[in-house]
Amino acid sequence: MKIKILVPVYNDWQSAFKLLENIDSEIVNLEEEISVIIVDDASTEQRPEMNFDLKKIKSIKVINMKENRGHARCNAAGLKYINEKEDFDYIIPMDGDGEDRPEEIKLLIEKSKDYPDIVITANRVKRSEGPIFKLGYLIHKYLTYIFTGKSIKFGNYTCLPKSAVVKMVEEAATWSSFSGSLTKVTKERKSVPSIRGPRYFGPSKMSFINLLKHSISIIAVFRITVFIRSLIFLAVYFFIMSQHLSVITLIPVALVILMLVSVFVLANRENITEFNLSQENITNIENLK
Repeated sequence: MKIKILVPVYNDWQSAFKLLENIDSEIVNLEEEISVIIVDDASTEQRPEMNFDLKKIKSIKVINMKENRGHARCNAAGLKYINEKEDFDYIIPMDGDGEDRPEEIKLLIEKSKDYPDIVITANRVKRSEGPIFKLGYLIHKYLTYIFTGKSIKFGNYTCLPKSAVVKMVEEAATWSSFSGSLTKVTKERKSVPSIRGPRYFGPSKMSFINLLKHSISIIAVFRITVFIRSLIFLAVYFFIMSQHLSVITLIPVALVILMLVSVFVLANRENITEFNLSQENITNIENLK
């Protein structure tokens, strides 16, 4: 079984190299052939030399993006590259900062053996952030469910069989939301429990604003559903509040309209199907091992 681990990186090479060491130590007894593809999101800090030995990871490639495109687009570009250029059976996307714990790779692989052609997701059962962020994340989950009818308990950390990768590459929404796109293109998924680990170095970069953007990106994947649900909400709301309309009671209406505008703006962004694996988007591909 050939597995590619996909890791987007922007400047935080210290965490990325520590992740490689930890992955290597966790998979050392596995029989699978495991390689790593790093997508460098046009980092502005020079990558240090890799001066440590890896026993199990077969190879490491670095795809150097020409322009900074963000985490979601790097994942999308990495999926496209692996699907078109690499020989693989599964792809495991991971964050490069330690929050996706290498200890759980074995859980994903073992589960995939029981369900060989089904996506395995790492569903969060515990988080490491503070209470304010946890509250924001809870709001994010309910907001997503209210507007889309989908309960999404996973992020990028998944084990994707080749059939799912093909669907993800063909789905335009993959460019803006990994978890939203995966929910859209796969009807059946299995899961393993996952604990959100602390970052290896420095505080989490996921702010409340970024979390809100993340929610809207997921919601935008299901824009038709969102539009229908919003129309139903507005119709019911105006029917109930018709005798009590004021500036204050119109605030929920304004928020729903703002959400709709944001969703349809995001839905028209550049997508993975238009991404060209050439020097227009990638400067070069390096082999570190």
